[in-house]
Amino acid sequence: MTILSSLGLTSGKKVRYAVVGLGDISQEAMLPGIAHTGNSELTALVSSDVEKAREVGKRYGVTETYGYDQFDALLGSGSVDAIYLGTPNWRHAEFIVPALRAGIHVLAEKPLEVSTAKCREILAAQETSSAKLMVAYRLHFEPSTLALIERVRSGELGEVLLFTSTFTQMVDPANHRGQSGELAGPVLDMGPYPVNAARMVFGAEPTEVASAVGTRHPEAGFGDFNDTVAVTLRFPGGRIAQFVLSYYANTLDSYIVSGTKGSIHANPGYMYGKPLEQVITIGQSKTSKSFKNTDHFGGEMKYFSDCILNDRDPEPDGEEGYADVRVLEGVLRALKSGGPVKLDPFVRTRRIDTAAQRETLSAKKSPELVNTSNPGLGKEKVPKN
Repeated sequence: MTILSSLGLTSGKKVRYAVVGLGDISQEAMLPGIAHTGNSELTALVSSDVEKAREVGKRYGVTETYGYDQFDALLGSGSVDAIYLGTPNWRHAEFIVPALRAGIHVLAEKPLEVSTAKCREILAAQETSSAKLMVAYRLHFEPSTLALIERVRSGELGEVLLFTSTFTQMVDPANHRGQSGELAGPVLDMGPYPVNAARMVFGAEPTEVASAVGTRHPEAGFGDFNDTVAVTLRFPGGRIAQFVLSYYANTLDSYIVSGTKGSIHANPGYMYGKPLEQVITIGQSKTSKSFKNTDHFGGEMKYFSDCILNDRDPEPDGEEGYADVRVLEGVLRALKSGGPVKLDPFVRTRRIDTAAQRETLSAKKSPELVNTSNPGLGKEKVPKN
């Protein structure tokens, strides 16, 4: 049996998706990108707000809508091959595990889950499933990020020793990220970006959370979690990564990769919706480069659908998701203990393939949101997951 016939596809070489969770990330970024892929189509919507699902469905010509409590019915409907999961961080395993068990492919927003225990539950389901799992690390397909990796791997920067990052946004305390404690706080919501970037740059896994310091600004409006966190990670070979996250500072998303021969300053480095930029310094020579704004979301889905259609394993897989949550969980433990936290040994078996993962779909305009809001108080489109 061919891959296509086993999928039961009805419209040529396209993977049929249900989007699960209709918050800002799904509505603003992923839904507009699906038709952009050329190999994917939207056939169903799932939301805790069925009326919102119906309203969004009208925009995309989709009539199949489900509540969260009807998810099993969706899995058995025969109308989808895959799901894109954009629910809150702590509601990932409850949808990923049954989907994988039903043989439905999963593209899940990061973090993969909020604990390593939940991640292991997902990985166990993946091991016995015929379906594929990919974590939505959109920057793994973005030209600026891939160019940076290639420079690091070429040795142009010499031995890369340091990674530093500042990632801040002014979050509206009325947004659900301000109402759900540390499970939706900056460590788990924004932390995957610098952690993943540091691991990517060093090509290694951290061994220790050397320190994690948190601050709660009363005027920020968040009561029960640290709105600002500063972290230091130790990597093998004496390498160090440091980053600051905040829900209570003006928008900034940048990072610096420093080596013995040169450095790269990516600013902006994480966001979507505008060109990403770099300042490259080799010795005393400095150059600037701006990278074309691309459709990060359509690009990653195009890649994932191609993996499904051609029976290839995606690179940012469940293990990649686990690798970041392992570190973020250590950060949360260090915040509570006030001291360093040793991380259990872990070896990542795959890294980014910069040639195979390069997608350059042109950017698309975001639609108006239905019954949801962007988390930021400012106007910049910073990452939401």
